[in-house]
Amino acid sequence: MTEILASERIAALLRPAAQHVTVRVVEETGSTNADLLAALPTLHGPVLLQAKRQTAGRGRAGRSWHSAEGKSLTFSLAWKFDLPVHALVGLPLAVGVALAEALAMFSIDARLKWPNDVLVQGRKLAGILIESAGAGSVPHDASWAVIGIGLNIAVDDSMAAAIGRAATGVPWLADLDPNMLMATLLSSLAEALVQFEHEGLAAFIGRWNALHAYAGQAVVILDNGRVLHEGIGRGIDAGGRFLIESASGQVAVMAGDVSLRPKEV
Repeated sequence: MTEILASERIAALLRPAAQHVTVRVVEETGSTNADLLAALPTLHGPVLLQAKRQTAGRGRAGRSWHSAEGKSLTFSLAWKFDLPVHALVGLPLAVGVALAEALAMFSIDARLKWPNDVLVQGRKLAGILIESAGAGSVPHDASWAVIGIGLNIAVDDSMAAAIGRAATGVPWLADLDPNMLMATLLSSLAEALVQFEHEGLAAFIGRWNALHAYAGQAVVILDNGRVLHEGIGRGIDAGGRFLIESASGQVAVMAGDVSLRPKEV
């Protein structure tokens, strides 16, 4: 990226829904999610924390997120909802929709893999990790979500080996102004979070299903390498569960430490 990331430049490019977000850019940290989680008691509004280098990034189910300066975007957004924590079920799906729709503005045909991955041509482009906590003097009336996102730009052989799974990047994104790219992503996220608070997951189900990477394809659900379910992927239901048409009927799978994969033929 030829331009220099700067919080002031990102903030100046934000659309209205994101203009109240405090933007912070740091050279290096361990985990932007961990930093914001630790800072929640002191926050008074939404904060975006972007690290040029992240040395201890985390993915879903305790996995590591591998990143390198200039080859990825790693950032987290702390957002307070006037909703209890249990009402945030399905938020990763809404965030996935927001990311895919933002990437479409750059003519990137991104697809969604349940529950929290963004794919391009079947390979992982971005991952989402959301961690939540109660907020306010009454624990159940509000909550914070810390939304961590890692977006690959370039994946070289060493990074591919570290990731250990099929991953991809969009190298030409490195030629864009990173401040404009971040402002576009943050603006789309903020608009989606406002909509999620007012309308819930219902506003995103049709959009998610339209972006479903494995619609109508044979898939398997794995738990530590063991096949739990297999059949045809049908998308998500009103509760954010993944629907599979199996030999014995329709199965609804809850998000947990399970993995969705296309079935090998």
